[in-house]
Amino acid sequence: MLDLVTFVVKSLVDNPDAVKVTEGRDEIGIVFRVEVDTEDIGKVIGKQGRIAKAIRTVVKAANRQDEKVYVEIVS
Repeated sequence: MLDLVTFVVKSLVDNPDAVKVTEGRDEIGIVFRVEVDTEDIGKVIGKQGRIAKAIRTVVKAANRQDEKVYVEIVS
């Protein structure tokens, strides 16, 4: 699933080399932390967070486990 998040985010931004996605576990579930260049943060979040919400929906749909999945976007 880490590859899926990386592929989706890299295809959205202008500087794909600056994209860094890490996976971690929390007491609640799996957390994907997406770091992008400051100039590309708007492209990943989108107007009113629509693109970020779509990324989260795709990740939740691809989840094969019973754990909750979260996506954090930081610059």
